[in-house]
Amino acid sequence: MSAITGIIHFNEESLDPEFSKSLMMAYEQYPVDKVSTWSQNQIFLGCHAQWITPESIGETLPYYDYEKGLAITADAIIDNRNELFNRLQVNLTQRENIPDSQLILLAYNKWGNEAPKYLIGDFSFMIWDEKKRKLFGARDISGARTLYFYNNQSHFAFSTIIEPLFSLPYIDKRLNEEWLAEFLAIPGMTEAVDTQSTVYKNIYQIPPSYAISVKDGSVKFIRYSKVEAGEPLKLNSNEEYIEAFKEVFHEAVACRIRTHGKVGSHLSGGLDSGTVVSFAAKALNKENKRLHTFSYVPEESFRDWTAKYYLPNERPYIEETIKHVGNIDDQYLSFEGKSPLSEVDDFLNIMEMPYKFFENTFWLKGINEEANQQGIKILLNGARGNHSISWGSWKLSIDYYATLLKKFKWIHLFNELDSYCKNFKTGKSVMLPIVAKQAFPAISSLFSKQNHSVEPFPPFINPSFAEKMNVFEKLQDQGVDITGEIAKNLNEHRMNHYNQPYVWNKSGTATTKLSLRYSLWDRDPTNDIRVIRFCLSLPEEQYIQGGMERSFIRRATKNLLPDKVRFNHHTRGLQGADTIHRMSSKWKSFYSELQQLSHDHLVAEFIDIGMIKKILSKMGEDLPHPGFTFSDEFKILTRSLIVYRFLKNFC
Repeated sequence: MSAITGIIHFNEESLDPEFSKSLMMAYEQYPVDKVSTWSQNQIFLGCHAQWITPESIGETLPYYDYEKGLAITADAIIDNRNELFNRLQVNLTQRENIPDSQLILLAYNKWGNEAPKYLIGDFSFMIWDEKKRKLFGARDISGARTLYFYNNQSHFAFSTIIEPLFSLPYIDKRLNEEWLAEFLAIPGMTEAVDTQSTVYKNIYQIPPSYAISVKDGSVKFIRYSKVEAGEPLKLNSNEEYIEAFKEVFHEAVACRIRTHGKVGSHLSGGLDSGTVVSFAAKALNKENKRLHTFSYVPEESFRDWTAKYYLPNERPYIEETIKHVGNIDDQYLSFEGKSPLSEVDDFLNIMEMPYKFFENTFWLKGINEEANQQGIKILLNGARGNHSISWGSWKLSIDYYATLLKKFKWIHLFNELDSYCKNFKTGKSVMLPIVAKQAFPAISSLFSKQNHSVEPFPPFINPSFAEKMNVFEKLQDQGVDITGEIAKNLNEHRMNHYNQPYVWNKSGTATTKLSLRYSLWDRDPTNDIRVIRFCLSLPEEQYIQGGMERSFIRRATKNLLPDKVRFNHHTRGLQGADTIHRMSSKWKSFYSELQQLSHDHLVAEFIDIGMIKKILSKMGEDLPHPGFTFSDEFKILTRSLIVYRFLKNFC
């Protein structure tokens, strides 16, 4: 619930008070409930506190335990408090008022470097262990909170955001070309595979699921946890699986609505955010609180151009959820006159680095701003649901049916296909060839000369720069598909999603820095490690049953969500469909800036200018079809523009 910072000197050099003062001054741009510092000899800790949970009100941070010789500064909400109280044998009379930072300190005192693996929640923290002359810290398993640092033989400095570190006289602001090369070369939303690096040379970050130990100028990283699939859960019936899920998910939601303020939630017309909202509204009702939902809708002047199975405006489904669930104050925000283009400079300021999620920025920021004005302290979402509670895509269904075919389980297969064809209004004559091709690709290739491979994402990094950085070889060594395709083995892809720390940095960076600006926390129950492990333990047939994609969550939300939402197989929300419409009034200036970019020597060192010119020539100056938003060319242009603006500000 805080921005934290600190310095340690290894060479017995006294701390200059101006150094710590400059670190803390850099946080004055953010709202604050309390500012506190603590120092001792060569160590300084600071905290710019925003009170979110009831226990955090009036919390002393940094906190120093004289008896144990331990000092902590923390940016944390711990969700498994009761479990930790029991493990640590905390007196019942003390439990209600102990803040999360002191709970972390008790865990460290008992388990030392092993402490982070016992913590569930969103956190980053640093502990000064006076007796061992050691600084120890950690970042939560999914990197929901950021923590950056600088280190040399004489100094170690850390901070929740990057900019304060540059106030120290021994830290220079220099571009990290290796990071930028990865950013440009990776087709997907991942920024870089080097999880310790940042866009700035010599500014590093603690990776998600890692702890850091700093002693005598030496920095050591410790990976304290990995997400393991474990043994499949074996229960006696579908109903038992659903009841087990409800118990786990209720706990994940209940501990995330712990706040002295109001609770809000993002809400679309789909299953993930709808499930979160249904559990949260029910739990809040017991506290005599209402849930406040925030839903993005297109501008009034937008005209739907998409195919009938897409839904740019999900309001009809959202309203069905609101009416069914109850105890909700709903809001629909169109942000008239706003566009992703108008937010580039401000979002670069928020992120402190280039970003890739261009289309979503204006409404992400806008919802946080609106929630802050209404006194929201916790803003729920279901962002990780696709890989946890609602796992089970069309491709996973086809893979499963292919497995049934190969194992000669034809009765089961035909029953599933009957249900599938009924749900999706198709026929077995259509589905069987698809399933057979998936089951026996080698045989199928003998009868088909057509190549159905997806066009790879065109690289737009300057080839000379890519070669200099050896970036494509590095990405391949890390298992990144530079074509932009999803792995053929979806279950393997799912496990990689959870166990590759570089996947997580993007969302943690955005949510941490937005939360500091707007004094509220984004919290995702679908990302709770207990929920993730439960979902990974489910047998595959729980996700593919009755001819339904995402079968488990559809069945688990019976009576919790309206059937119109639960059994919606025919339409899907399409965020970003109004992007070109929103940019229309500034399209010519967008085009003009890209023309400038294509003649700028600064950016030509990093970006393939020939590629940019080719796209601009093909696109022309006039407003393109709205579907251009979803093209690789548009991604290249917007990412190039963001990097261009960043480099101009940097220099």
